[in-house]
Amino acid sequence: MSAGHPGARTRRGSPGHLAVIDMQRVFADPASPWATPGYADAAAGVRALLPAFAGRVTFTRFLAPQRPAGAWRAYYDRWPFARRPPDAGLWALTDEFAGLADHVVDAATFGKWTPELAARTAPEGRLVLAGVSTECCVLSTALAAADAGTEVLVVADACAGVDDDSHVKALQIMELYRPLVRVTTLDDLLAQAGP
Repeated sequence: MSAGHPGARTRRGSPGHLAVIDMQRVFADPASPWATPGYADAAAGVRALLPAFAGRVTFTRFLAPQRPAGAWRAYYDRWPFARRPPDAGLWALTDEFAGLADHVVDAATFGKWTPELAARTAPEGRLVLAGVSTECCVLSTALAAADAGTEVLVVADACAGVDDDSHVKALQIMELYRPLVRVTTLDDLLAQAGP
């Protein structure tokens, strides 16, 4: 159901559905080749968002495919450390979120706009994104959801990129997609969601 459909309109004060993108050990561990330096800041933002989305949260995980195909073969040739099965420790959500993740969507793609996430978002018609990394999986998810007609809000201070410059550039790119995609802040989003 697209955001333009009357049944998908977000109720006033209802923040929509929160997708917490890839808050995994592989991106949190400073020793990882995929470490996200701002992970702790993004995690703090996610923690601040969770109470406003009780019962409307999906955590996602990026996983390596069992057999990479097409251009993914070259990708995993570049990053052979990541060729690990889904139960490998590097793919686990970090400890602070593992116990909070009642619903998890796994995907072997950067974008997490899967049929499952789409179905969970449709009743509200708005997808709120937080997590890592801004210029990769967050961006890919935002654009795919927007193409599907879903209203997307990206919470800038609940996301982090591979570096500050990439984070800012990705937010600027997503702002170009207004009104389909809007960049917001924790304070603004939580104020809107309040009574």
